[in-house]
Order: sequence, then C-alpha cells, then structure tokens
Amino acid sequence: MSMNVSTSGTDAPVCDVNTTPLIDVMLVLLVMLIVTLPLMTHAVKLDMPRPTPDSAEPPPPAEIIQIGVEFDGTVVWNGSPVPMSSLDGYFRVESAKDPQPEIHLRPDSRARYDAVANVMAAAQRQKMVKMGFTNVAEFRD
Repeated sequence: MSMNVSTSGTDAPVCDVNTTPLIDVMLVLLVMLIVTLPLMTHAVKLDMPRPTPDSAEPPPPAEIIQIGVEFDGTVVWNGSPVPMSSLDGYFRVESAKDPQPEIHLRPDSRARYDAVANVMAAAQRQKMVKMGFTNVAEFRD
C-alpha cells in the first residue's frame, strides 16, 4: 500500500489502481489449483510369485551350525573344539546337505581377524552360502 503525499496544497484525486483485491483473487486461485491437482504416484511393477495352495508344506527349517572363534584362534564347532586344518572337511559334508545349514559365526572380541577370515574362507571354498555373525553387541562401543 502506498500513499501519495504531496507538498502542494491541492487535493487532486488519486488515479492509481488498487491491486490488493486482484492479488487476493490470484492467491485464492493458486491455492485452489494446488489442492485440485492430482498427487504424483510412482508405480513400480513387480512380478510376484503365484501363491501356493495351503496344503503344501513349508520347507523344513535349515539346521544351524554354531561356530565360535576363541581369543587364541581355537575354532569351536557346535560346542566342540575343531582343528583349523579339518574345517574344509566339515564344511564339505555340510554343504552337501539339502537344505544347506546356516552358519552362525560368533568370534570372540579379542580373536585375531585372520582366524575369523580363515573360517569364512573355508566356508566359502566349500560353497556355503548361508552365513552370518551372531552376538555382535559386544563389539559396539
């Protein structure tokens, strides 16, 4: 809003257009346009597998193998110590099973990295695919 202040003593009429109602109408139209626009939806096509009948049995759960690596490099297979040289044989027997067992690897926080890496490498050489670390909360700061 502006005001015309003149120093002359004449009171001449002001011939400016009042734009305030025009701006108000434009803002209302803009808000109505924004509200009525459809929302952008991004669709992703997924090819989902067909549902199986309820009569089909779910596959049996996989066996779990607990492997621990102690601070001195000792490998513990389901509670019994195993020499590092015979791990390949153990993994060879387990990888032939169907379904393949899961390996839950639990290294001690003071265990050397190379001992843990050797266990993982032995599992990988024998095509073991289901492997994970358990109880890693003790490694967090």
